[in-house]
Amino acid sequence: MIEQATIRVFEGLERYRERGLRMFVSSSFQTHSIPLLHLVSRFDASIPVFFLETGFHFPETRMFRDAVAEQLGLNVVSLESPIQKLAQRDAQGRFLFASDPDECCYLNKVLPLEPVLQAHDVWIAGVRRDQTRFRRDLADEVKGRHGTVKFHPMLDWTSKMVWEYRKAHDLPEHPLEASGYLSVGCIPCTRSWGEESAERGGRWA
Repeated sequence: MIEQATIRVFEGLERYRERGLRMFVSSSFQTHSIPLLHLVSRFDASIPVFFLETGFHFPETRMFRDAVAEQLGLNVVSLESPIQKLAQRDAQGRFLFASDPDECCYLNKVLPLEPVLQAHDVWIAGVRRDQTRFRRDLADEVKGRHGTVKFHPMLDWTSKMVWEYRKAHDLPEHPLEASGYLSVGCIPCTRSWGEESAERGGRWA
């Protein structure tokens, strides 16, 4: 099952390469991100992997990113918001993650990707159907901003397949997972599994 799924990932990437399309990957460097990053490194390690440096990540996430990048030989590029952190506050002086998290995500996760999307044709993202109700109905390809195509090569993978692939290739897990953090985002918005039962339930608590 995993072997067939792996072949489908390579076939999808190859179709874009044959057409001369410019590809990039986005990754938050979670444990469940690692199979896709490993597959991309085997296909073409020069494909840029963009990491959205929000300024609010756990130190463990940054260390994990650097360790994985070195292990797999990835071309990792960190992106930062063009809006300085001191300007990301509301009228009362609170950081937006406390008063308007949607705007915080826009400034730190959406806005920095705009020039990347304008410079590429295919956005490779590692989302899976079994992660959220919204993702259950996603297609393999969807139209993205600025004329890009968003490609979801891992859509039909399951958490079990991710675990089996990691074990087969001796791939690491995020250092916070052992402490119950199954989905690690920014520090102010992340909770452990003990506080949120779903795999991604703690990501934007």
